[in-house]
Amino acid sequence: MRIIAGTAKGTPLKTPEGAEMRPTLERVKENYFNAINFDVENAKVLDLFAGSGQLGLEALSRGAKEAVFVDSSAECCEIIKINAQKSKLYEKCNILKYDYAEYLSLIKKRVDPVRFDIIFIDPPYGESKKIINDALKRIIKNELISENGLLICETGGGEKLALDFNPDISEKIKNGRIYKYGRIYITILTIGGSRQ
Repeated sequence: MRIIAGTAKGTPLKTPEGAEMRPTLERVKENYFNAINFDVENAKVLDLFAGSGQLGLEALSRGAKEAVFVDSSAECCEIIKINAQKSKLYEKCNILKYDYAEYLSLIKKRVDPVRFDIIFIDPPYGESKKIINDALKRIIKNELISENGLLICETGGGEKLALDFNPDISEKIKNGRIYKYGRIYITILTIGGSRQ
């Protein structure tokens, strides 16, 4: 696995070991970064379930301003640090060891609210649809995504993401795009309005 494009192009990335670890395939990553290419420059990025950090680091390499990496595994956080240093992107990274729900609860309580322009939500496949729906509800309800921000969700096993929202949340989604790569689905949701 490596960074595909940008200032750190070609940098090989260390990946966590274990059956539950499932890095996004390189061809999948390349295709959907092409789909969001014009939204990456100067973006604030959140990489939930960060794993090796490859999605956030790819965004930084392509011009994102800063990235927060959240993973509940201490091993993954250490690997993200190694990859960020290797790719010379470490100064733009904030690496945090939290469960996704714990992090999203903490960040909404901040006095100076943070809004991200791009959020990657790529949990382990087992209960990914349930987890993604929960994360999306927390993010949208608590206004953690900027206007015109992108929520990028990955599901596998041939299962398309089915959104399970109340109307007050679903009405904030302006657009949805779905891309299929073999048995992997990438769902890109756009939040209405203009980026702040």
